[in-house]
Amino acid sequence: MVGIASALVLGFLLATAYGAGFHVLLGGPARRLLLYVLAAWLGFFLGHFLGDLLNIELLKLGALHLFSASLGSWLALITSWWLAAYDARPAAPHADEDF
Repeated sequence: MVGIASALVLGFLLATAYGAGFHVLLGGPARRLLLYVLAAWLGFFLGHFLGDLLNIELLKLGALHLFSASLGSWLALITSWWLAAYDARPAAPHADEDF
């Protein structure tokens, strides 16, 4: 039980560091920091679950599937960055606004 609890804490710490580091690299408002940290958490734990399900033993640290969890975290971060950038594009002006 101690191994699972420590893996959970390590997972939250690593995913938070991934999200914060991603925000430091790309910048943006504070709400993007929250988006990146949440995306990193979600991707990390989905990646860990898939690594456990598919029995991926590469870079396994105790009960934590570090490789697949990190890969999931970075994929979620890149996806959230792409979706947030897509949402931030200015809307095309409407033709009837000038009248």
